Amino acid sequence: MNIGELAERTGVSIRSLRYYEQKGLLTPLRKENGYREYTPFAVEQVQAIQLYLNLGLSTDEISGILQCVLQNKEAFCKDVLPIYQQKLQEIDKQIQVLTSIRANLTERIDSILLERSLSGQEED
Repeated sequence: MNIGELAERTGVSIRSLRYYEQKGLLTPLRKENGYREYTPFAVEQVQAIQLYLNLGLSTDEISGILQCVLQNKEAFCKDVLPIYQQKLQEIDKQIQVLTSIRANLTERIDSILLERSLSGQEED
């Protein structure tokens, strides 16, 4: 199948598919005219790439595990668990930062509203 067909079957843009190829995540065959030719297996590859991108993994992280997970269960790919654990730690840190920012914003809002009510001003 050509790149347009793969894009249609997977819902991924042609530009993204070219990027995946550039990053070594997809390797199409080349016809004599230079056009890309994808095997039916490419649909599964793109779906796996999308899954891992949705988990927050980078294309570099994905390239380290993609071939293994396409051939085996995740549980048998030794590099998957450490990547997932690292990603979870990153997310937990982001949640802590966002929680702190939220608390600071709530405090500022409460302070402004209190000051306005003490001075008799209307809320905007």
